[in-house]
Amino acid sequence: MRNRLSVLALAALLAAALLPSPRSAGAEAAKPDSKATALADKVMQALGGAKAWNNTHYLRFDFAVDRGGKTVVRRAHTWDKWTGRYRLEATNKKGDPSVVLMNVNTKEGSAFLKGKQLEGKEAKKHLEEAYATWVNDTYWLLMPYKLRDPGVTLQYAGDTTVAGATYDRVALSFENVGETPGDHYWVWVNRGNHRVERWDMVLQSDQPPPKSYTWEGWEQHGGLWFATAHRQPPAVVYTRNLEIVSKFGDQEFRAP
Repeated sequence: MRNRLSVLALAALLAAALLPSPRSAGAEAAKPDSKATALADKVMQALGGAKAWNNTHYLRFDFAVDRGGKTVVRRAHTWDKWTGRYRLEATNKKGDPSVVLMNVNTKEGSAFLKGKQLEGKEAKKHLEEAYATWVNDTYWLLMPYKLRDPGVTLQYAGDTTVAGATYDRVALSFENVGETPGDHYWVWVNRGNHRVERWDMVLQSDQPPPKSYTWEGWEQHGGLWFATAHRQPPAVVYTRNLEIVSKFGDQEFRAP
């Protein structure tokens, strides 16, 4: 993540997970792994099913990071999943409020700082940062729903038992998608309930061993299940105030 909200420093601190992108040149595409894809399908079913997910139109949620009991990042997202319309509300390091109204499919839109519309390079910068923030924050919330997305390669990585629970691990690599090459993830799927309960990551800027975060605090909204907390003490990445909304007014995406 790279934006005015001290997210670059936070990314280094928390290894925040951007949607992955193409692997390095020359890497060979992995063959489809039927066991891994079958697990991904079971995960989707446990979440509420592909039909319910595809029918979900509007989402609203806050993304927050706490460290040592103090909230160090908080921002609010409003997203029209079908059309790409998007609203981001946040504050910068000085505490100045900002709003970005854009379409994440076209990356076009408007940016406002302290209620004043930005122009030129400043507007472009805020739009780019808002898009990167949307990529990051939605992936923390929605990764289990995106295992079968185009460009995602899944490989079964074995099983393990922890505290009496057996987990199947699925390795994620990526082909021609996302923003950052070289990221690698390992998703831990509880064999008993088919929920993702942990992920390990080695981002392209990091070296092994992987960093691990929990997937916990499961909540049901609109017939779908979402993990709302990810712990790697002393840090916790939260999703708060999550709503599946039946309809947004047009003003959500037109006025700061």
